[in-house]
Amino acid sequence: MPKTVVCPLLLSIALLPGGMAPKIAVLGEMLLKRSRRLTTPVNSIWFFCDFCKTIACMMNSSTSGWRRPEILLILMAIAVPLSFSAWQTLLNNFVIEQADFTGREVGILQSLREIPGFLAFAVVFLLLIIKEQRLAYLSLLLLGIGTALTGFFPSAIGLYLTTILMSLGFHYYETLQTSLTLQWIDKSDTAETLGRLIAAGSFASVITFVLIWLGSDLLKLDYRWLYLMMGGLTVLVVIGVSLTFPHFPQHVEQHKHMLLRKRYWLYYALTFMSGARRQIFVVFAGFLMVEKFGYSVGDIALLFLINATLNVLFARRIGRLVGRIGERRALLIEYAGLILVFTGYAIVESAEIAAGLYVLDHLFFAMAIALKTYFQKIAAPKDIAATAGVAFSINHIAAVVIPASFGLLWLSSPALVFLCGTAMAVISLLLSLLIANAPEVGRETWLLERQTEPA
Repeated sequence: MPKTVVCPLLLSIALLPGGMAPKIAVLGEMLLKRSRRLTTPVNSIWFFCDFCKTIACMMNSSTSGWRRPEILLILMAIAVPLSFSAWQTLLNNFVIEQADFTGREVGILQSLREIPGFLAFAVVFLLLIIKEQRLAYLSLLLLGIGTALTGFFPSAIGLYLTTILMSLGFHYYETLQTSLTLQWIDKSDTAETLGRLIAAGSFASVITFVLIWLGSDLLKLDYRWLYLMMGGLTVLVVIGVSLTFPHFPQHVEQHKHMLLRKRYWLYYALTFMSGARRQIFVVFAGFLMVEKFGYSVGDIALLFLINATLNVLFARRIGRLVGRIGERRALLIEYAGLILVFTGYAIVESAEIAAGLYVLDHLFFAMAIALKTYFQKIAAPKDIAATAGVAFSINHIAAVVIPASFGLLWLSSPALVFLCGTAMAVISLLLSLLIANAPEVGRETWLLERQTEPA
């Protein structure tokens, strides 16, 4: 295995919390040793079974204090990228090589992927019949199953349907993760905890990218095997946590209806712009790498691997930074950086510089932790679940429209797509200037903060 894969993996292990590092190191050693024997798809299945068995043994060896909400959130955060990172990493090559997609079909697929996110407000109605924690488990199962089926349907209709299934699980889980985190974790620890969740998910992404590299470049496995195995891993993790963890009570009873409050207007506006802006990165930045610069599956996996390793390195530190400098300054830094990055995408002609922009782009998006902690500080505790669902829908209003419409724009001018991203980042920067320096209930914006200052 090349150093470009091993070094980020070992670095990620070393940066985990002290109690986890030795156990994960054993897991990593097992992964590397067993991977040498992967010569057929059947052997690969046994490898995944051993991998999951090792995780189960690690879980059973833990003390009763291990079964805490924070640990459950971390394990569920690990389950997500096993499927979603695999789906995302393989997608551009899969749709171009086996489904003959152009920018038009990719745009349609990505718009369909965002429809469940637009419908995330429906989560609050599902909470009438199922507990929030159990609904999170069910969402992760849909994510895993949708990913596992993707490789078996290399056609436009097949990919559209499996994408909707996968996306339904992914977006509903992301909504519920935000809600559960803001409910379970104290405000003083939220930013760092969100950083830990990003770091844990990124470590799982590192494992995912290594496995994709092994499967695609060394073993030459078909796409269906790669998708099936990674989706299956998510399903196994969900089954494990659902049997291991108890149900954790909510501190405050949540609203079970849609909720829009006037005083949250700035949060809604920033959330809308975040969804619009992020689509440029998620949909078109990766497509640029494959279409314009000819990146292979292995190249894209390595690029994702670098991004994940940087998250393991810096996500927790970014969370601490947000807690120290405040949400207003953190978001100003993010949006100023993204203005430069999107402008760079529009004019770049070098594959190496484009890769650098892609990595920098991903790192700036980790600063979005600040938007979640801003909402936690200004929100009434009983509003969190309902508002999280509504905000996720607001985030995806533009996301449903942009991929398809910008996919058509891409056919005539890819540079103009990224310049639109620059404009979105400028608007976000201007909006973030209105955030109060010390946001709280009743002091959501800078204008309200000025009004409450003593004469």
